[in-house]
Amino acid sequence: MTVSISSRRLFRLVLLLSVLGLATPAAADDRPNIILLMGDDHGWDETGYNGHPHLVTPVLDRMAASGLRLDRFFSGHPSCSPTRASVITGRHPNRCGTFAPNFSIRPEEISVATILKQAGYATGHFGKWHLGPVKVDSPTNPGRMGFDTWLSHDNFFELNPVLSLNGGPPAKIAGESSEILVTETVGFIKKAIAARKPFFAVVWFGSPHEPYSGLKKDLALYKDLVKAYPDKTVRLTSNKTGRPTTRPLGEVLQERYAEITAMDRSIGQLRDWLGEAGLRKNTVLWYCGDNGTPAGGIVTSPFRGRKGTMYDGGIRVPGVIEWPARIPRPRVSDVNTVTSDILPTLCEIIGRPLPKRPLDGISLKPLIEGKMTRRAEPIGFWSFNTGNARGGKPYIAPRLQQGTTPLVKMLGGRYTRNFVNFHHPEIREQDFGGVRVLLGNRFKLIVKSRDGKPDTRELYDVRKDPAEKQNLFKAEPEAVRGLEKKLRAWQQSVLESLTGADYR
Repeated sequence: MTVSISSRRLFRLVLLLSVLGLATPAAADDRPNIILLMGDDHGWDETGYNGHPHLVTPVLDRMAASGLRLDRFFSGHPSCSPTRASVITGRHPNRCGTFAPNFSIRPEEISVATILKQAGYATGHFGKWHLGPVKVDSPTNPGRMGFDTWLSHDNFFELNPVLSLNGGPPAKIAGESSEILVTETVGFIKKAIAARKPFFAVVWFGSPHEPYSGLKKDLALYKDLVKAYPDKTVRLTSNKTGRPTTRPLGEVLQERYAEITAMDRSIGQLRDWLGEAGLRKNTVLWYCGDNGTPAGGIVTSPFRGRKGTMYDGGIRVPGVIEWPARIPRPRVSDVNTVTSDILPTLCEIIGRPLPKRPLDGISLKPLIEGKMTRRAEPIGFWSFNTGNARGGKPYIAPRLQQGTTPLVKMLGGRYTRNFVNFHHPEIREQDFGGVRVLLGNRFKLIVKSRDGKPDTRELYDVRKDPAEKQNLFKAEPEAVRGLEKKLRAWQQSVLESLTGADYR
């Protein structure tokens, strides 16, 4: 008797047997596969499941409805490069001098990808890097940070992106950028399965960062917005010149939301493929944003502030984890969580020791298991005064910090991005300045330094006052004193790391 089997079914069977360790007599590896997904400038309210009045995000909505929805998830910083450093290291970005966009990471940092690679995982990075140039001779490219393969960009990108494969010459790839990244990720996963390795993929989308663009089918979903905000305009980058321009708000939102919907659809394509391949059950799929919504796109947020600020509008982002093998039922958590928690969480999940240096994140494995109801220690946030860093000795030779991948937005007369990082051999009193925050389970303390004037302080009960309208600084002096003391001690620890002490 002849038995017929389709190529797709055969492929699924081979993948399943490989994952289960049954394709050969070798012992099964029950460690999960891991995929980290991140939207660029994707704020907390910009999902259907968080009640957005316009956006269509059915995939993220389904993930939130079936997995662990992190309602109080925060980016490590209100801007992109620092937050990405927090994901890679499990540390506050100021520890390694990644103070702001286009500040690189340092080569001595221990990457989550390196840890997983040493544990036997195949590792791949796809999309925005923004922690240094992605070119092959950069000491901070994805390969030097533990990724076996990478198709990446120094910064952000739009439709038809120009990306570098494993540090090679940048090349344009035709298509919608989120879909391109997912296609490449699937190819990477297939190779990992063929090699009988668990996989770790980091997919950092270029959407919805401005300047915006979208496919016709996605733009059509939001055509009514073009006239919904009459007489309102915003400043953003021109797709034609790369320089600032002024455009009607409705048109801008139409394009921004089209990008988010396209990103959502691409996540769905990846999610569906994992299901067809029999991989979804034991794959950790973790989505988050890298900071809050920028000024040109924020119209519906219930929070104060926007990208670049330390109010929740700048640092509170969507966060959701799917892992059917360990999260069989949907749950919603209001525990404070942050991007720095990703590395320690993954280390505990796969049974690897933490790096022997100060970390700012904690493992969320107890939260995933339903055993964690509050965070033991506050989370620190800090926008370092970069004027105190610039002009120091370069940490990496400037030629190695020159970017190669072009993008639409011009900066300093260039359509590429260069990076900086500086030695900081000693701690000075002015180094404690900038805007710094300590977020506890109830209170949030914000301390601001302004042009040599005395520091200002704000205290909010974020559980009762999520919009951060009522400053309780005078009404809760004991809470202020306690948080200030912890904040100063935490800053001291961060600055000691900044001097390079952790590398010695």
